[in-house]
Amino acid sequence: MGTALVYHEDMTAARLLWDDPECEIECPERLTIALERLRQRGLEQRCLRLAAREASEEELGLVHSPEYVALLRGTQALGTGELQALSGQYDAIYFHPSTFHCARLAAGAALQLVDAVLTGAVQNGLALVRPPGHHSQRAAANGFCVFNNVAIAAKHAKQKHGLHRILIVDWDIHHGQGIQYIFEDDPSVLYFSWHRYEHGRFWPYLQESDTDAVGQGQGRGFTVNLPWNQVGMGNADYVAAFLHVLLPLAFEFDPELVLVAAGFDSAVGDPEGQMQATPECFAHLTQLLQVLACGRVCAVLEGGYHLESLSQSVCMMVQALLGDPPLPLSGPMEPHRSALESIQSVRAAQAPHWMSLQQQDAAPVLSPSTRSPEGSISPLLPGGPEFKAPVAQTEAQAMAALSSLLDQLRLYPTPPLRTAVALTELDAALVLPPDVLHWERSAPQKEMQAWARPHEALAQDKSFNALGKVLYLLDSILDGQVSSGIAATPAPAAAATLDVAIQRGLSHRAQRLLCVAVGQLDRPLDLADDGRTLWLNIRGKEAAALSMFHVSTPLPGTTGGFLSYILALVLPLAYGFQPNLVLVALGPAHGLQAPQAALLAALLRVPAGGQVLVLVEEESTPQLAGVLVQALRGEGPPSLGPFSRASPEEMQALEHLRGQLRTQWKMLQVAAPQGL
Repeated sequence: MGTALVYHEDMTAARLLWDDPECEIECPERLTIALERLRQRGLEQRCLRLAAREASEEELGLVHSPEYVALLRGTQALGTGELQALSGQYDAIYFHPSTFHCARLAAGAALQLVDAVLTGAVQNGLALVRPPGHHSQRAAANGFCVFNNVAIAAKHAKQKHGLHRILIVDWDIHHGQGIQYIFEDDPSVLYFSWHRYEHGRFWPYLQESDTDAVGQGQGRGFTVNLPWNQVGMGNADYVAAFLHVLLPLAFEFDPELVLVAAGFDSAVGDPEGQMQATPECFAHLTQLLQVLACGRVCAVLEGGYHLESLSQSVCMMVQALLGDPPLPLSGPMEPHRSALESIQSVRAAQAPHWMSLQQQDAAPVLSPSTRSPEGSISPLLPGGPEFKAPVAQTEAQAMAALSSLLDQLRLYPTPPLRTAVALTELDAALVLPPDVLHWERSAPQKEMQAWARPHEALAQDKSFNALGKVLYLLDSILDGQVSSGIAATPAPAAAATLDVAIQRGLSHRAQRLLCVAVGQLDRPLDLADDGRTLWLNIRGKEAAALSMFHVSTPLPGTTGGFLSYILALVLPLAYGFQPNLVLVALGPAHGLQAPQAALLAALLRVPAGGQVLVLVEEESTPQLAGVLVQALRGEGPPSLGPFSRASPEEMQALEHLRGQLRTQWKMLQVAAPQGL
């Protein structure tokens, strides 16, 4: 259905007219350079380009008071001195004669994007706007923000389109208190914000930015604040926050629309955030959100003040919205202690309001005296898994490291968008999208015979021919010709085909291979426990970690149990392992419904950079192929249906496994280690 890019060049008109070091970073170049990078990378051309319109005063009135709108309208006729005097009445604000027009365009762009997505014109999109909006309140400008673009868009989605559940994800590095105030008593809007807080010592210095601010009245539990109490948070911290806080609540909430307050001052190099998350991290976060609301994601630009970091992060987000597989994350996948303390606190604060948190690691909220001391942690600058950061860096050194990273990112070619399927004659009725290849090619006969010889089940012609397609498709994925694939395997040969696929992958460029086997599929006896493969069997007989690379668990029978296992076990293991190939094998008696299989494939393609091969037992193929194709192309999977609480037995098995593994796999941790 496509991705919309909403923009208008008039939004670059407003600029600072006097000397103010605090406000000068909010400049027109934030938009122009971001748009230039999108064009250079060929991304703007792949989007549906929409020219932003002005929001009407009636639409602005969904959030803002008539008196405030009238005040802003009057700024168009003020001189520079009058504008400076009026700006001084607000915190971190400057007005320009074009501010009213620019701010109406910014709000209107968000409304246009929501309309385009909810009418089905596009699947998702980005509104590239300024001024930003998430600090703006009903009758006050604040923190560079004039009209609250995301809040207006949410109110509009409820009023015009009749939505009942909207998720707002605010990953700007400042707390969007404006959005929080507007919706703090509204259970139809789930607002999640992470932000630099430092125990209240960072702007906007609000007590209500801490974890214990959970909303008011009927809205209790629908405001989720995750404060970062130290700078230097990186990719592992951001992903852990999504896996262990945001996504469990979001799946239980089951939103009809996801709005992203997309501030990139939370990216590496930004002077406001002083964080270390690299641009590709925002592609991962975006695609993790795309599994919600059937993929209806509307992102609206907020902050971001390092122009190169901002523009590259915007490009990464747009690529993710377009369905491109994300680049692998750089740096060690181990959350910082301070991040774990924040995650632990917010989970404890939210547990009374959400079933998905009530049965997991119910650790108490940390008191201030037990938290880590304030101060900067050693930065973990990116540069690949082997990079060793110095203990301390000057600003010039940090900028040089960022420049080096961005140079590396430019070297990556645009990944292939094609998904290939190797199906059988039973699936001839399946209608494939035009960009999905129906695979007919096969590996050479001699090569196939060598691989098949040890397996009696592969001797039959049907199994042998299916193996040839699997091997050719696997090689094409590892060679970069195809991003992902689906292949059917006859039931008697499912285990043998998977065994050959693992061995072939390891001998052909796969440095780390994650195999998620669902159903009656035993781990190959000769599979070495050498760290190159991680075997995860779902629907095993019992929950057991036979080693850190061999894990077995029963298949949960509830929606809540299934989601908990995926978010609290499978994905943390995948992100910790950082595979460059994922094999998902749906074998005999796998027991997955089509929405579950699609969600599993959609989520696993994110840490794997899109390189996923799904092997489907032949009898299941007609029912699963369509939804799997959509998931591997980056479309939102279908809903799992009503949320049901995980059973005590399911949670006991999950916590048993996590207890065995969390010392070795740090992404499983949801609380700071004790006694350190």
